This record gives sequence, C-alpha cells and structure tokens, in this order.
Amino acid sequence: MTGGDARLALCGLLVRVARTDGAYSAAEIVQITRIIAIRYGLSHAQAEALRMEAETFESQAPDTVRFTRAIKDAVPHEDRIGVIEALWQVALADGRREAEEDALLRMVASFLGITDQESARARQRVNGQA
Repeated sequence: MTGGDARLALCGLLVRVARTDGAYSAAEIVQITRIIAIRYGLSHAQAEALRMEAETFESQAPDTVRFTRAIKDAVPHEDRIGVIEALWQVALADGRREAEEDALLRMVASFLGITDQESARARQRVNGQA
C-alpha cells in the first residue's frame, strides 16, 4: 500500500468504526467528513468524495488488519494517538458508547501499538474528560 492507500485505509477504518454497532448515523457521517477535511486539508466536497470512496473500500475489505497495517507502515508511532483520537470521535459521535465499538477500538489500538491506557486517555480527551 502507498501513502494514498494509507489515507484511504484510515478513512475506511473511520467508516468501519461507525458501522460496527449496526447504525451508520448522520452524526457519524458528518464527523468522519469533518475529520477527513481537517486531517488532509480538503474542502468539504473533497472530504465527502473521499469518505464515499472509503465507504466502498470498507465494505469490500475482508478484515481490519489490512487497514491497520497500512496505517502502521505510514504513520509514525507518536502520531498514531491522533488516529485513535479520530476513531474515538467517530465512535462517540452518536452520543452512545457501544460495546462493539469499544472492542474494535481496543483491537485497532493494539494493532497500532497503542496501549489500552493511551487509548483510554485519547477517549477521555475526545469526550472532554481530560
């Protein structure tokens, strides 16, 4: 995977987190688009196009390891906390914390070399508790 693939992998992972609980809400879609626009310096229309591409990519990806491997290869360890924060922003966008999302975030953090404690602090920052 190339750097562009890593970007698509991160966007696909954002979509996967949002879809994990079986409800892909408007709040989650808005949050994903906002994260993509900010992270990659894209216009709203460009971010929406990338999100839609990521939705297709996510639906065709057999496993989460493909996403995390691309991110791990392209994103330095110290910047992966930002990835986890973005994932928590999506997971919490609908105002509920779901067990399925928690489990996926725990697995993704582990694959990215992020500890449970680091992920918990990232979640607290996103949730305004830190």
